[in-house]
Amino acid sequence: MDVNNDDGPQQFAQQRWQRAAGSTEIMLLRHGASMPYVPGNAFPLIDGQGDPPLSELGVAQAALSAERLASEPFKALYATSMQRTQQTLAPLAEVLGMRVEIEPDLREVHLGDWEGGLLRQRAAENHPIYEQMHREERWDAIPGAETNKNFADRCMRALDRIADKHPDQLVLCVVHGGVIGSVLASIANSRAFSFGGADNCSISQIVKDKETWAIRRFNDSGHLFNELHHGV
Repeated sequence: MDVNNDDGPQQFAQQRWQRAAGSTEIMLLRHGASMPYVPGNAFPLIDGQGDPPLSELGVAQAALSAERLASEPFKALYATSMQRTQQTLAPLAEVLGMRVEIEPDLREVHLGDWEGGLLRQRAAENHPIYEQMHREERWDAIPGAETNKNFADRCMRALDRIADKHPDQLVLCVVHGGVIGSVLASIANSRAFSFGGADNCSISQIVKDKETWAIRRFNDSGHLFNELHHGV
């Protein structure tokens, strides 16, 4: 804003960011914590991928997220085909009285032979293939897992469809940690795992203006402070 002052020179204050006309703003909310994996008791599968429900902690995180986001002017709500995203979004959808749309292509990365929860055990064991996966920053170090490119391509296609459907609007997509990492790395043209480790129920934010994507926020978990540091 320019300010005309008869007593001095014209002044120009800093302006808060506003999305450009026709652009789409998308908040990415990671789902809440899901049930722990018990060796020998694999998660139920949907289309060959692990589909655990939220844990008690995850339900509490979802409630805190609904409280944080209830005043946002969302025009559409999206979840993936996996129940943990739908359960995370349910409290907010109820408060807002909005329907949840399902976007299957935003589901989590396919983990091949380590589906059903086994990845968690292999991570705790520092399995050599798990270490290789992080060293080389590629999911398909796991036998049968989805490639980085296939994963990123399907996620970005889904987000392009959503953005093109909602110009000049704010949209919420409840997704997975791997999706957030893949999407932000694609937009930033960074290392594949640069944005790994988003907290459960943290908020990231992206904007599409014409054909260009930009990152506005990553891993905002301020609404979870008490839960993260003191317990719910």
